[in-house]
Amino acid sequence: MSADELSVAAAPGNPSPPPGLVVAGHYDQRPGYTVSRPGGADSWLFTWTTGGRGHLRQGATEVSAGPGELVALAPGVRQLYSVAPRARHWRFWWAHCRARASWLGWLRPYETGDGVYVVAPVAAGLHGRVESAFLRLLADARWSGDPGATPGPVGAPAPPTGDPVAVAHGTLTTELALGALEEAVLLATGTARSAPAAPGVDARLLRAQAVIATDPGAPHTVASLAAAVALSPSRFAHLFAQQLGESPMRALREARLQHAARLLEGSDLPVERVAAASGFASPFHFNRVFHRRYGAPPGAYRAAHR
Repeated sequence: MSADELSVAAAPGNPSPPPGLVVAGHYDQRPGYTVSRPGGADSWLFTWTTGGRGHLRQGATEVSAGPGELVALAPGVRQLYSVAPRARHWRFWWAHCRARASWLGWLRPYETGDGVYVVAPVAAGLHGRVESAFLRLLADARWSGDPGATPGPVGAPAPPTGDPVAVAHGTLTTELALGALEEAVLLATGTARSAPAAPGVDARLLRAQAVIATDPGAPHTVASLAAAVALSPSRFAHLFAQQLGESPMRALREARLQHAARLLEGSDLPVERVAAASGFASPFHFNRVFHRRYGAPPGAYRAAHR
């Protein structure tokens, strides 16, 4: 099968590609567009909607996808998706691939049933960066791997030109494409809320939580977090503990540990660099608190989750 034939066969409107491939595309479909896979797909499908609305059904679970929402469908379950009823169109990025093991932990809080994961709402300030990751995914999948050719444009999101579908060939382009998709999944799952905030929680505290989730490895302090939401440090710490049930620094440590676990699962960074990237100044302290939180030291945790 030629590359062009494979691209067509891999598109969402046709049978799903083999699970080892990374296939990506960008569509703007009109009413009447429908894809039905009675036997499910052989690989994961990720969609990121930028305009209009889509309707996705997998098994008995139905969801609607609007702008700024990431939807992931696990393989092996009967699926059908289309432009949503009464919507004028559905503009979206999509990717078929074998999901990395670390992504499953990131997606788990957003499962709605039957292997459907709805990651929403994603922080509005990151929509452009998520779309840029999908743009890079498409460019990387198109790249021939020739050192004399650039993988493609990287920067502000813009509608892709040329063939809307690309298939990654070879280890280098496949890993680059998966890395771009991983960035999109991590940004979305790291900034979305899987459940509504508890009633009565101060909006300034929710903003502080978003600051922590967006970059847990940054040198946050009670004072810097308080300044970010226009509160005095003492008032911020009091409200945070009173309404969220833990201190800001305890919440920050938990976010850093979760970030470190993701890096251990999905990268080959040395443990010392994982510690530094997650905001821990001392590798010894990182090993101790990680062991206490996850029941194993970082190296053993990585081996168990590969």
